[in-house]
Amino acid sequence: MTLARATVACALAALLTLAGCSSEPQGKNVDPDQVDSTEIPELGACRVLTPDDVEKPANSTRTVSCKEKHTAETFAIGEFPDELDDVDYDDEAVGDFAYRTCTKKFEKFLGAADESLVLRTIVSWAWFRPSEKAWDDGARWYRCDVVGGNASSEEYRPLPTTAKGLLLGRPDDRWLICAVGPTVAEGEKVPCAQEHDWRAATTIKLGEPEDDYPGDQVVASRTKAFCAKSIQAWLNYPARFEYAFTHFHEAEWQAGNRRSVCWAKTSE
Repeated sequence: MTLARATVACALAALLTLAGCSSEPQGKNVDPDQVDSTEIPELGACRVLTPDDVEKPANSTRTVSCKEKHTAETFAIGEFPDELDDVDYDDEAVGDFAYRTCTKKFEKFLGAADESLVLRTIVSWAWFRPSEKAWDDGARWYRCDVVGGNASSEEYRPLPTTAKGLLLGRPDDRWLICAVGPTVAEGEKVPCAQEHDWRAATTIKLGEPEDDYPGDQVVASRTKAFCAKSIQAWLNYPARFEYAFTHFHEAEWQAGNRRSVCWAKTSE
């Protein structure tokens, strides 16, 4: 299966979706003061973003009060390191830095116990850079937003007043990902608080950050073997059970992902 677009919420989707270099427009309900701004965005700002908005590398959607309905919250801001001052607007190194930075801060912001839980949540993140004009004027900031959905979402769900600590302790099923359908691949991804047929229950770590990609066959084989045992244990060792798994490929490995997802056939 390819990426989270067909499977689970995952920060990888944000990196690969936004890797293009399209320019205008910069979202709906645009604030003219933000369009070509060279100033670092506001931390904690909330917006009403859509999946179409996060397909663009830059975004200037007006902010709203976080007490009002919103689908995005800025959880990290900053400037790119000095070595990226002279790179092109769509240089791969810019995306690599943003992915590493936003991924680490996303897990901490949500209060997730580990990266496995982050991979199984219905929320994900997107990152934005300045407009091309602002980049040419010397702006080198990034903005990481948590959004109420994933790469397969047709629309985003409203977030709470703040998403900080959303996954602390035992997360509410509203924020965990399940699927409805005969198979995970064909099923619609929904929050586990809704009726569902499958739950993303566990993950398997397939390597360390410095490891080379082991190849599709190895990844699939190791994932299948682990998930069979893991899901049987998660279901308390029933005599018969159904499970599925999602494994990613070399592009996602190079982007930083080292995990596959195990799904249990369950309505619980």
